[in-house]
Amino acid sequence: MGSSERGVEVVVKRTEVVAPFVPLTVQRLPMLNLDLLVPPSDIGILFCYNAGSMNNEVMISMVKRGLSQVLVPFYSLAGEVVLNNEGEPEILCNNHGVDFVQAIADMDLQCLDLHKLDVSVYPCLFPVRKRGVLSVQVTEMRCGALVICCSFDHRVADPHSVSIFLVAWAYMTRSKHCGDDKIASVSSPDYLRSLLHPRNISHPDATIDNNYVLFEAASSDSPQAPISARQIQHLQSLAGPGRTKFESFSALLWKLLAKAATEDEKRCKLGIVVNGRNIIGKSTNNYFGNVLSVPYINASVDELKSMALSETADKVRACVESAANEEHFRGLVDCIETHRPCRAMYAIFSFHPSDTEDVAVVISSGQLFPVSKLNFGWGHPSFVSFLSPWRGNTGFVMPMPSPTNNGDWIVFMHLCEKHLDFLEKEAPHFFKPFRLSPLEKFGEESKL
Repeated sequence: MGSSERGVEVVVKRTEVVAPFVPLTVQRLPMLNLDLLVPPSDIGILFCYNAGSMNNEVMISMVKRGLSQVLVPFYSLAGEVVLNNEGEPEILCNNHGVDFVQAIADMDLQCLDLHKLDVSVYPCLFPVRKRGVLSVQVTEMRCGALVICCSFDHRVADPHSVSIFLVAWAYMTRSKHCGDDKIASVSSPDYLRSLLHPRNISHPDATIDNNYVLFEAASSDSPQAPISARQIQHLQSLAGPGRTKFESFSALLWKLLAKAATEDEKRCKLGIVVNGRNIIGKSTNNYFGNVLSVPYINASVDELKSMALSETADKVRACVESAANEEHFRGLVDCIETHRPCRAMYAIFSFHPSDTEDVAVVISSGQLFPVSKLNFGWGHPSFVSFLSPWRGNTGFVMPMPSPTNNGDWIVFMHLCEKHLDFLEKEAPHFFKPFRLSPLEKFGEESKL
């Protein structure tokens, strides 16, 4: 069994289901209102590990054994999403397990086109998620490197939750390999559903209504652009005092997308993902699910072209602040409750180009993603990226820390071809194609 895309031959060696090491009692977990706002879609994650002294079969066996162990505390990832009697999705925690694919590719890692993941990764290295919540594919490259790709159901976990799981998986894998029995020190997820229950909903906050739309139940390239720490700091200085690197980058991206437009009267929307965990309280830090809001700002092409970067950054800051408070998240939960069982999703994901709308893009900060903690027992990854198989009209951008750990960024961009070409031509010093060539090992191998 195999596939061939753009000259890359991938052969599947083995397909199996990795079940929890200890089966748990079958139960159902309801999805909370913030989960219900997420459209059916996947979160993808990609790790590349350079060839080392350890045998690949041993490494893959370690990964599977660690996965089986970590699925015990993270039992929702071994289940399936089903519909309840109201037609709403919920998680059936039935110990089904995780579909695990082991494959080999006839290409060296340094030849993998990390600038165009839609071409090089999605067709042959990215697992197709079928019944379960999570699927994993481990591919051995011709040079001996390993590529691990995971596909998560976004309705079950947001990127923060995914990060908690991945760190626990890596820790448990290398701990068991070294005979370390400190399993209890793994940060266990919190499935307490009462943390985000609606309040009295007799008077929901009408100002939140524009953040989501109701719908009946029923693209793009993905370049990686490396940006140096020096460029990010310079951009931050241009955006004005008190502006974060993320706000400064968001403002620049918004302006550039407007500059790509040909009709000044059209509108450009920018959505910003706000993580509510630190806002709602420490009790939600380990909550496993979605604690996100995606407020957005809207301006005409002409307005954005005429604004200074500092003015655009002010609008970005105001957008973030509109959602960065507990009342916003509690109000969002309440508003969704008033419409159930009708489905809703974040409004910006319903974007369609029209005579008045030119582009919409969502940007999410991946700067806290724990790249340095993804050591399964043979060192840190040489490359990490989130993937977005989302096929809607809304773009998605996520800046992540470079594995070099020197302040550089690698930016994942899921945009239409027109906008990708414009960004690379308009700011070639800022948005450069990412290449792992010559292949280097970033960071020293961690010791337990």
